[in-house]
Parts: sequence; C-alpha cells; structure tokens
Amino acid sequence: MRKRPLIVLSTVAAATLLLAGCSGGATPESTATPDASSESSCLADIASGAGSDAVSVEGSGADAKVSVPEGTDLAEAERSVVVEGDGDDVMPGDLVSLRYQLIDATTNEVLSTSERGPDGVLSALLAVQQPQQIVDPTQSTVFTVAAECLPIGSSVVLTLPAAQEGMNPSVLYVETIDQVPTTASGSDVDATDGMPVVELDDAGSPTITIPDSDAPAETEVAVLKQGDGAVVGAGDLVTVQYRGVKWSDGSEFDSSWSRDAAPSQFPTSGVVPGFKMALEGQKVGSQVVVAMPPKDGYGEGEPNDTDLTGETLVFVVDILATTPVEQAP
Repeated sequence: MRKRPLIVLSTVAAATLLLAGCSGGATPESTATPDASSESSCLADIASGAGSDAVSVEGSGADAKVSVPEGTDLAEAERSVVVEGDGDDVMPGDLVSLRYQLIDATTNEVLSTSERGPDGVLSALLAVQQPQQIVDPTQSTVFTVAAECLPIGSSVVLTLPAAQEGMNPSVLYVETIDQVPTTASGSDVDATDGMPVVELDDAGSPTITIPDSDAPAETEVAVLKQGDGAVVGAGDLVTVQYRGVKWSDGSEFDSSWSRDAAPSQFPTSGVVPGFKMALEGQKVGSQVVVAMPPKDGYGEGEPNDTDLTGETLVFVVDILATTPVEQAP
C-alpha cells in the first residue's frame, strides 16, 4: 500500500527536529483566519553526513530523479546541498516557491511531489511550528528544515529517519525558486460604489472606512487589485494577509497586519462562508474586500464583547498564494 505523505511528514517532523536538537510547538487555536509568525533564526540548520551525501540527484526541476543506494544508513536527520543558490537566505516564516519530491528511502518510491502546482511549482509558507493538523505536505516543518539558512535557488536533500517502527526512512528533495511577495501584487481596480473604502500605507497595510449606509443583506465581494496568478480552487490551501473590522463601528477584531504582517495560511474549507466566497475563484496577487452579513459569518444573535455573533464583518484580503491540496492515493 502506498504510504500517505501527510502521515509520513507529520510523523517524522517532530522526530527530525528532536534529532536536530530543537523542538516544535502547536499553532494557536484555529479560528476563521489562523496566523503564522516569522523567526529570525533557523529551526535546526542540519549538517550533512554520510547518509545525505550518498543520495543521488540526477537532473533538476520537474525532471530530477532522486534515489538512495541500497544499504544507505539513514538513522539521523542530515542535509546535503546539491546546488547552492545565489539569492537571499531562506528563513522560517518565509513564503517561497519551490519544487519538491518525497522519496521512500528503502524502495525509492516517490510518495509526494509538487507536480500538482502550475509547471510543477508550489508556494510554501515555511512553518515556524509544526501544526497540530496539516492538510497538505507543504505545511510540515520538514520543509522549513530543508530550505532554511540557504540562499534562494538552492537544491537540497534532507534525510528523514524512520520515526516509528514499521516506517521506512524517507528523503525530501527541495529546490527553492523565489521569494513570494507578501502583499498583493496585482493592478489597481476602480472602487465599487457602496463598498467600504480601503487605503493602504507604504507597507501595504489597509485602513478600512465603513460607508454611512446600511450593512448589506447578502455577502458582497469587490476586487481592489487584480492579480494574474493561479485561481484559488475549492478547498485550496491559501496564504493571505488580511484585516477584519466590524461594520457596526469599524473596530478591528482580527488582522495579520497586527501580528508583524506575518502571512496566514488555511484551507478555504476551514473558514466562515463569507471568507470562502471572497477567496475561491480569485487569482493569486489579487486584493479583495468582502462585506458579509452574520449568516455568512458567525451567525445571527446579539453581539457582545467577546463574540462576533450578529455582526456584519468586513475583510480586506491580499491573496498571496494558493496550493491545491494533495489528494489521498
């Protein structure tokens, strides 16, 4: 039976970091828009060894063939640089584009690849902490450990020892391609009458002004910047910047911009209906504003100091990346 890469990566991540001498933690409790944070130091900065040096990589890009010689000892996490790039160093919390292959080191079977992305390329928000639950392999801290502390454009192999009895060791091959912008990069679009007015500061952080009119009865979405990237599909893992305010008084209740502008990532199936409607069908690089009544937010009822029930909500969202979630074999 073919191994499921989510099980492999979620299982080996903690073991790999433990072997490297560091530990991961859980992400904050999931909300409509979970957050991520960036770090200025590497999680592990794993050294090379005989095992990782023995891994063979022929070719590059989507045509790279990765193989492990029979009998290679992969008892420890090791990382060897195949090609060193010439870009800026990659750090935990960075949003990068990459290609990858996950290989069963015993059988040389390819367990998972980035081929589901356009031209075999995916965007990955390099996790600072291992999520309690991951919906796509790229969320694993194993990708952070593979790519960190090396320049963009590098290719590496990371050996992943068997984390528990009955599992084979694995090898993750990663090529980093580019840094992905962390604000919407699309072209400006004329404002839509009746929608909240959005102004951006020099860093791209939005200020939202609520119009002097009644809140909409149905969810309304307007494009502020039109991107030209991949289209967000149903259930995709999306990476965004966002700010959310209440229509009733304009007060902010949640924002990635208020958390050091660290992008957030979540599947479109894991957010409230109005947020999902704002994302799916849009192109990467776009910025949108959405106004959603309670029925598409947190439901009807009386609002209070700690609950968004009964509130019409407004979000401004920069759509930075989208990853089609890998389907189980």
